[in-house]
Amino acid sequence: MLTLRLLFSFKSQTTCFLLINLHELFSGMALLNVSGVSKREGNNLAVNNVHFTQEPLEKIAIAGETGSGKTTLLKMIAGLAQPDEGNVYFEDKRVLGPYEKLIPGHPHIAYLSQHFELRNNYRVEEELESKNLLTDEDANAIYRICKIEHLLKRKTNQLSGGERQRIVLARLLTTSPKLLVLDEPFSNLDAIHKNIIKSVLFDIGSKLGTSCIIVSHDAADTLSWADTILVMKEGQIVQQGTPEDIYHKPIDEYCAGLFGEYNLLNVDNAKAFFPEVINQEQFFVRPEEITMVAGNHSGTKGIIQSIYFFGSYYSAEVLVNDQLLQIRTSNDQLQKGDIIYLKIS
Repeated sequence: MLTLRLLFSFKSQTTCFLLINLHELFSGMALLNVSGVSKREGNNLAVNNVHFTQEPLEKIAIAGETGSGKTTLLKMIAGLAQPDEGNVYFEDKRVLGPYEKLIPGHPHIAYLSQHFELRNNYRVEEELESKNLLTDEDANAIYRICKIEHLLKRKTNQLSGGERQRIVLARLLTTSPKLLVLDEPFSNLDAIHKNIIKSVLFDIGSKLGTSCIIVSHDAADTLSWADTILVMKEGQIVQQGTPEDIYHKPIDEYCAGLFGEYNLLNVDNAKAFFPEVINQEQFFVRPEEITMVAGNHSGTKGIIQSIYFFGSYYSAEVLVNDQLLQIRTSNDQLQKGDIIYLKIS
């Protein structure tokens, strides 16, 4: 076995040799390998032959409509649901399901349900100490990352939903998991608490070295966080890619609609905006990709049908070749009935 010997000298002149197994460092072994898993719920296939891998520290988001199989898949990854077919491998070892273990779950995979609970009328610090496996110094570092230091003396029944969620997250992290799987971490949170949770999830990876998978039905919340997005529909992964690819190159209207407003160009507009492309059947264009230009020589004519103010931008419906297109603009002088000229960036 090939090894690398590193030498460290300390003040006591004690010499310590650290052996690092290069095979483990450079073999490219995935942290997680989901291999052909399927799961029936009643007469339906909740998850149908799903395959994917996760590398260490890769941030994966699983998106899809309600009932697409996201939560069932997450539970199988965490060892809380038994696959009917296929296997889940964590660090190259099969994750055992609840039919194979007295106490379900994997010691290095922490699962945060969307229906998490805290005991009532306990101080937060008492609730955290009940699961903590770390030193006080390491535990306090996690409390700082989760932004709950100021909550430690408060009673659990005096917390907001976002505060409760961060405390449960900190409680899981003090068990030193290598993989954290979260089911709908952004649900029922206002914009401020969503942004706090996103910040916490970034720090979990960068500061603690913990890998994460999250599930969200509000897929747009995952775009700024994930390295890879898996889109599920009817138990299957229908598209997989980077957030940029998923957002700008959806394979169909289902995938496009999960991540925000879009335009599906009709034939006339496809020819008008993309005259050099003749074989593509569908053109998905996001509203912000359509820009206004001066004059009809460099753009396609449109007539504004309505315009709405959204704070940082205006959203307008524009009639172009008998199709209403959604565009976004910062121009505050536009009015209904104005003729404008458009191009697609």
